[in-house]
Amino acid sequence: MKLIIISGRSGSGKSTALNTLEDMGYYCVDNLPVGLMPALASHAQAGHQHATNTQNMKLAIGIDARNIGSDLSRFPALLEKIPGDFDINVVFLDAKDDTLIKRFSETRRKHPLSNANVSLPEALAVESQRLDSIASMADLSIDTTTMNLHQLRELIEQRIGETSGKGLSVMFQSFGFKSSIPIDSDLVFDVRCLPNPYWQMELRALTGKDTAIQQFLHAHADVRSMVDDIRNYLDTWIPRFRAGNRSYLTVSIGCTGGRHRSVYIAEQLFKYFQEHLTEVQVRHRELERLETKR
Repeated sequence: MKLIIISGRSGSGKSTALNTLEDMGYYCVDNLPVGLMPALASHAQAGHQHATNTQNMKLAIGIDARNIGSDLSRFPALLEKIPGDFDINVVFLDAKDDTLIKRFSETRRKHPLSNANVSLPEALAVESQRLDSIASMADLSIDTTTMNLHQLRELIEQRIGETSGKGLSVMFQSFGFKSSIPIDSDLVFDVRCLPNPYWQMELRALTGKDTAIQQFLHAHADVRSMVDDIRNYLDTWIPRFRAGNRSYLTVSIGCTGGRHRSVYIAEQLFKYFQEHLTEVQVRHRELERLETKR
């Protein structure tokens, strides 16, 4: 049986994530008081054991900062009270403050913790503190700063829907340092020291997925060494992550703009580990942003 706990700050996409899981066959409960988690899980377990349908139980729970603060601080202890038959994964969504403020402004929604005496930025700060106990235990953190609803749905389907729950799901994502490091990164590799195709005018408009860029980068020994070194590091340490019952690992590769070097290296790592691991995905943050603008 699978249990996905979805949490995160208001405006980060929790409702979209839960709706996506519901479409994937999960029984979803939103805004559940934290103290009721063990009882709900036990009830679902009992119902599943007596059901004639033997299909695997899939339960998703949404938890937000509207819970009583003291209950949220008890989250780790309450998690241990959930029946051991459940494969539990905690997913935490978040975005930059200015992005969340913009989303509230565009939708004209009121933050659940804001009032006449508490401004929206202050409410976001309080919310972050209240949810810290959940964020610190997240198996998967997702930065939705640059995502639209469709991209978030696709990512949820990839990272949760396409995993078997029996191994480690690895995501390689490229990004540009000028747009900040993704907050959902578990490991970050900086490849800005490598030759930059951007300075070749005939290559500037292309991306790391184009053959001309791939040929340019592969021709440099430093690039090949960087790919080999990252690959060897991950070959050594991914089994350790897996042995520690880790469910998700996000490996971020960053260059200056996130269009050439990081994309190429993320693709090379994806191709290699696709042949050695069962659950591997690749994502290019800045390329997705460009597609959204078109």
